[in-house]
Amino acid sequence: MRTDGLYTLVVRTKFVKIPINTPILGKEELSAVTSVVKSGGLTSASKNGGKNVQEFEKLVKDFVKIKYAVSVNSGTAALQAALYALDIKQGDEVIVPSFTFVASANAIASTGAKPVFADILKENFTIDPESIVKKITRKTKAIMPVHLYGHISSLDRIKEITKKHNLSVIEDAAQSLGSTFKGKQTGTFFELGCYSFYPGKVITSGEGGVAVTNNKKLYEKLLMIRNHGMIKGYDSKIFGLNLRLPEISAAIAKIQIKKLPKFIQQRRRNAKLLSDLLSKTKIKTPLERKNEKFNWALYTITTKNRNSVLKKLNSKGIGAAVYYPVPVHKIPIYNTKSKLTNTDWASKHVLSLPIHPNISTKNIEYIAKTVRDLVHE
Repeated sequence: MRTDGLYTLVVRTKFVKIPINTPILGKEELSAVTSVVKSGGLTSASKNGGKNVQEFEKLVKDFVKIKYAVSVNSGTAALQAALYALDIKQGDEVIVPSFTFVASANAIASTGAKPVFADILKENFTIDPESIVKKITRKTKAIMPVHLYGHISSLDRIKEITKKHNLSVIEDAAQSLGSTFKGKQTGTFFELGCYSFYPGKVITSGEGGVAVTNNKKLYEKLLMIRNHGMIKGYDSKIFGLNLRLPEISAAIAKIQIKKLPKFIQQRRRNAKLLSDLLSKTKIKTPLERKNEKFNWALYTITTKNRNSVLKKLNSKGIGAAVYYPVPVHKIPIYNTKSKLTNTDWASKHVLSLPIHPNISTKNIEYIAKTVRDLVHE
């Protein structure tokens, strides 16, 4: 698998014409950055952050329809801050899917708590609620469902489980800003939700993230946690770190979030076209369940001979990619012996195809034709 990964990287770097994802930046973002540089106010250690940070947080609140938003310097930092705000500590356990990016587990481990890995549902690659139930112990303090690829975790069932066992929930919505369930934004169903603005996400600030909540006490804690636990300076009340979002990043993010509805509309159009073109193949294409509306952060299919198909797609200029070839529970720093059947299956069969807004109808048709030809070989 590692050899395949290396091969893919080399091929993609040299030949790819249609990248899997790309940041979409224009004159507005450049102007915003220039304005910050000219002002000299690159960051702020004040409790509420700098001007651009505050303006961006208001836009986030308006978009996801929530009371409070605290921006930080990465999606991982948002998860860390949320865990600290819930007082997750050494000896505690947090249940998280293994089929995710390692940041989900690393954020938990950084608090001293233990990430406990649950299996996923084959149908949409999100955490299996019944696997959650099997993993709960007296040490379990929280659940971290991941809305992978912009797909949506089984929120109603998770709510039932958490009420019964009195558990907190942090939604890892790093990939799902703009995905909705019953018209409500992912990341807003429980105590805390976390988004990422890494360049591969639906919008970017270069690096960046945000934690959102409707709980005022958690909000006040988040403000301190991102700034060394301080309120007025040199008065650390609780443990914190420097998780602040720079003003330049916030200025870019302000422009990007205004473009997000259009970006999602374009992603949805591309996803529908690709699904239609692949509908008569043996490939399993992603589907929205009842009351779900994806942002289509990633369009992920499953297919046999995945590694062979991946290499051939890359060689033809299509930036297909695998998220994720090694489940977190098998990564050397964790390397647990958990039996996660669907997770292991997914890691060997998933393949993400480009559908971002910079892709044309001709690009989608070319991707679909190439995939169909390869599958029928």
